[in-house]
Amino acid sequence: MYYTYILKSQKGNKQFVGLTKEIDIRFKQHNNGEVESTKEFSPFTLLYYEACINKEDAKIREIFFKTQKGRLFLKKRLKSYFTKIK
Repeated sequence: MYYTYILKSQKGNKQFVGLTKEIDIRFKQHNNGEVESTKEFSPFTLLYYEACINKEDAKIREIFFKTQKGRLFLKKRLKSYFTKIK
């Protein structure tokens, strides 16, 4: 399985989208500052993830989540979460 995931920085309102085969390990790497692109924003909360059978489908979802339509999908999908943080 491949996972597309969305992280939220606990230091601010910044979100990151990625994909991995080992979601638990990758999440720990992000929080331990081992990922160059996100290390200055750790620690993180795992907001959302989806499992895909193959890497190509996960990559398509990753690209989608980085678009305006993808962000709108997440806002609707996680409506109760975003309502609580206001």
